[in-house]
Amino acid sequence: QVQVVESGGGLVEAGGSLRLSCAASRRTFSMGWFRQAPGKEREYVASVLWSSGTINYADSVKGRFTISRDNAENTLYLQMNSLKPEDTAVYHCNAHFTTASGAPADTWGQGTLVTVSS
Repeated sequence: QVQVVESGGGLVEAGGSLRLSCAASRRTFSMGWFRQAPGKEREYVASVLWSSGTINYADSVKGRFTISRDNAENTLYLQMNSLKPEDTAVYHCNAHFTTASGAPADTWGQGTLVTVSS
């Protein structure tokens, strides 16, 4: 099993920046960020494949958000710049891994709230 712990959310004015962190209990196949705004479904933000370093972003955050990792600490970061009110959401960290029996599995963090004021 894998556990993840997020941190770094908060309140910021439009145009400002925040950095989110997600620490995993061990190395996983991939890690990523998703977000869920009030009244909306959870949506993909960005992710990284741990072995290759391949990174992907949702179109809505390209050029503003940067995902990065610390291999030694199994920690994922999301640097969010030029924040907009529509970025307001609960941000969840996801870790995709393989169980001891070889089955794919996912772990989700409890979420951290990001609020962007206009």
